[in-house]
Amino acid sequence: MSDSKQSKPWRRRLLILMEAALFVTIIVSIYAWRTRDLLPTDQFMPAPGFELQDLDGRTWRIEDFKGKPTVLYFFAPWCTVCAASAHQLRWFHDWFGDEVNLVMIGLDYLHQQELTEYSRNHDIENPVLIGTADVGRDYQVPGYPTYYVLDTDGRIRRKDFGASTVVGLWWRTRN
Repeated sequence: MSDSKQSKPWRRRLLILMEAALFVTIIVSIYAWRTRDLLPTDQFMPAPGFELQDLDGRTWRIEDFKGKPTVLYFFAPWCTVCAASAHQLRWFHDWFGDEVNLVMIGLDYLHQQELTEYSRNHDIENPVLIGTADVGRDYQVPGYPTYYVLDTDGRIRRKDFGASTVVGLWWRTRN
């Protein structure tokens, strides 16, 4: 009887460990499935080039962001997840804007005014670029929000799809 009591804590720990491993496997599998169609990160490929204007008419190229890690955040002005995440992006830019470029690229809009209103309604201070269907295709954007993290040389290091937090963005920008 004493042997069975002593073996129960060991079995219980093993069961907890197995459940934790299963949970981690499920989370990793969901992430892999959600991001399967995005550009690869394992080869550290250069981010596709673009030349886009921001809401003030300034032209930006992907090369303009080299030298600091960069988050390219693709959004649509009608996207409710994007709107719900806007304050997280604003905080990220306020707290880490000296260390990391945050560049928002608007896609799937009818009129540029929608992007301007989105930027104004969410107090966006980082660059908001007027995206094109070609840029969306080049970056294989399947939905919104989609984002890529580039290293200081403009190579794709991380990718994700869906909402994120300040901590999540900060973590992904650490090489």
